[in-house]
Formats: sequence, structure tokens, C-alpha cells
Amino acid sequence: MNSKKILIITYYWPPAGGPGVQRWLKFVKYLPDFDIQPIVYIPENPTYPIIDANLEKEVSEKAIILKNKIFEPYQLASFFSKNKTKKISSGIIPNQKKQSFLDKTLLWIRGNLFIPDARVYWVKPSVSYLEKYIVENNIDTIVTSGPPHSLHLIGLSLKQKLNLTWFADFRDPWTTIGYHKSLKLSTGAARKHKALEYQVLNTADTIIVTSKTTKTEFEDITNKPIAVITNGYDTEQVAKLSLDTKFSLAHIGSFLSERNPAILWESLVELLDEVPDFKSHLEIKLIGAVSQEVLETISQFGLNSYLNNLGYVSHSEAVAHQRNSQVLLLIEINSEETKSIIPGKLFEYMVSNRPIIAIGPADSDFAEIITETNTGVFFDYTEKLKLKTLILKYYNQFLEGNLQSYGVGLQKYSRKNLTKQLAQLIHSKI
Repeated sequence: MNSKKILIITYYWPPAGGPGVQRWLKFVKYLPDFDIQPIVYIPENPTYPIIDANLEKEVSEKAIILKNKIFEPYQLASFFSKNKTKKISSGIIPNQKKQSFLDKTLLWIRGNLFIPDARVYWVKPSVSYLEKYIVENNIDTIVTSGPPHSLHLIGLSLKQKLNLTWFADFRDPWTTIGYHKSLKLSTGAARKHKALEYQVLNTADTIIVTSKTTKTEFEDITNKPIAVITNGYDTEQVAKLSLDTKFSLAHIGSFLSERNPAILWESLVELLDEVPDFKSHLEIKLIGAVSQEVLETISQFGLNSYLNNLGYVSHSEAVAHQRNSQVLLLIEINSEETKSIIPGKLFEYMVSNRPIIAIGPADSDFAEIITETNTGVFFDYTEKLKLKTLILKYYNQFLEGNLQSYGVGLQKYSRKNLTKQLAQLIHSKI
């Protein structure tokens, strides 16, 4: 029996680092096990804000990789400020009150001149290249993965030209994503984003999303079938590690300006004042890109002497820190728009055997997963006393040497099981 061929159109691919690359890297790894041949189309010369060359080793040998050149305005914008451009590209947007004229200008240009995003110039050359490839290789199924949502416009055009079966995969929402309001959109630009989102959602054959809230939001826009396939965890070959000797609270991943929980910093300050020896044990580990506003807040609370800011590390190193830290922090922006966001690192956190302290808006989708799997405790931004009480409980368990999480029902979130769901969805459309 011949494997079914599918063309996967994605921007993030090794050597890109960060969470955006993981979802389809892992799907592609396991799709051949379910009688599907993945053909992956990626940019030849992308501007990735984060590089992790180690991930290139994880690319499946069974995958066919297609590359085509891309022009990105970020390449020109970096002439004015390479650092600011890199931060905006990776989603780190300065606090509105602290934005310079250059910050505001770059955000306005990004939001109003490049719709839906700065990769829009890749759409036409990609359609031209892929139309020929699809016809020559008898491909009848494509997947587009966004953000960047420009890639859905590639799918839209190919669907209209060739009447393929098209799956539009949304790793994050489009017009309701948290940072959308920061792009200083004109009325016309906001209307254009909405119109493109509507067109994509009503032209794709099937929509794939990562959370139930995003599904509910999209159901107000389209009657097309919507499948929820979350992110997940993969089997990682990590040597047995000793736990940190300090009472380490580790945040792994981008620490954005809006993810700056005063209730956490206040709780730690009060515990430092109230609990004997807490000062000698506390360590705040930050691993990944951290906004200046977060660092300034930590300093203002007098916590600098407990801070270990390690910056960006490879994915394998990040996994090691997940396994040897005492407590893992998962923090989401406190807004309606972020209730649907399920951070990809949650699933790796869950299999680390380390307890998770999660802070986010009430009724967040990821709160349900944490509770269901017994891997940690979720707090909304009003629950400082409960948060402080839990940190003290975890600290006492740390002193007794029995601090650990006991997850249940984790297997359904394995990358292989999730790929099985995806494969069943694809085969059902044949």
C-alpha cells in the first residue's frame, strides 16, 4: 500500500528554536508510522529570531524537504535596530508606556503595512512554486500552519486554483491573539485582518486548533469542521539529573512584559521576610528571552540577589532544566484573549515530575489540563494568598526531600498519540 502524500507548509523549522517549531517537527516525525508521507515546504533564507541548531538532528529522514527563497521586511528593518526588530519578530513587545518613537513606528509598520504579517511577500512566489510541484507529484492534500498567518494565504490560493483538500492549522488564534492590540492597527487594517481570517476559515476544508476556546471562537465565524489537537510532549533522552540544591522556581520560555505577575513577586518577598532560612534557599531561574520590564520589576521588589537569568538555551538544555528544577512556573497574560492559549511547554513540564505553579486568567484552557493531570496548581491573578500558601507548602516539602508531582493520564498528550489523531483526521478526508 502506498503512503498518502501530504504537503505541509510551515515557516518555523530547524534550525529555528522556540516553541513554534516543535508542533510540526514532531508531527512529521511520526506521520510515516501512520502511512502518511510528509513533504515539508519551508523558507530557504528565513529570519528566525531564535536559533537552535540541535533541532536539525530531530528532522525525520523520511520527510521530503522543499525550500524556496523568502523576502522579509525584518531584514530591512534590522538596519535601524537589529535588537528591536528581533524582539518584535519573536513577540516581545515593549510595554506601551515605555515604547520609544522607533518602537511605535516599527509596530505601526508591522501592523498596518504587512497584512497579515511580515511574511506576506512569500505568498505569491510560494503559490507559483507549489502549484507546479503539486501537479507534477499528484498531491491532493495540503496543510498550512500559522502563525505566521500569511501561510494560510498560500493555502487559500492553492485551494482556489487546484481544489485540494486543505487543513488550516492554527497554533495560535489570529485576530484575538494577545499582541494584536499592540500593533496599532488602523480601522482599515483591522478590517482587512478580519476579512482574511473569515476567508481562510470558510475556505479550508478542516480547521485544526490547539484549544477548546479557540474552537468556540472560530465556530462563531465558520461552519467548517474544527478539530482540537493540542500540543504535547515527546520522549526525550535525558540523563538522570540531580535536583537543584536550591529551592529553584524556574520559568522556561519567553517571559513577556505582560506576563509579569506581581502576586508572585509579592509572595516571595513576604516569604523571605517571614520564613526562616528561605533567603538561603530561594533561586528564581529564568531560561529564555526575558523582557526588560520583567527584569526591572524583579529588581524593584528587591529580588535581584535570588535571580539566575540564564537566557536562551537549546531545547535539550531546557528539558534538562525542567527535570532538575524544584518548581516550574507557567505564566500567561491576564486577559480574555489569552484564555485560549495553551503554552507548548506545559506538556513537557507535565512529564518532568516537577510540580507546576501556573498563573493566568480565570477559566484558562490550560488550567483544566493541569487539574485533570494532577501536575500542579493553577491560580488566577487575584489569588495571592493561595499562591503564597502553596509556595510555602512546596518549600516545606523541598526541605523534607519529598517535593514531586504525580501526574495521571499523561499518555494521551504524547506526540505519537496526537499524531495518530491527526493521521486519522487526514485519512478520513480521503
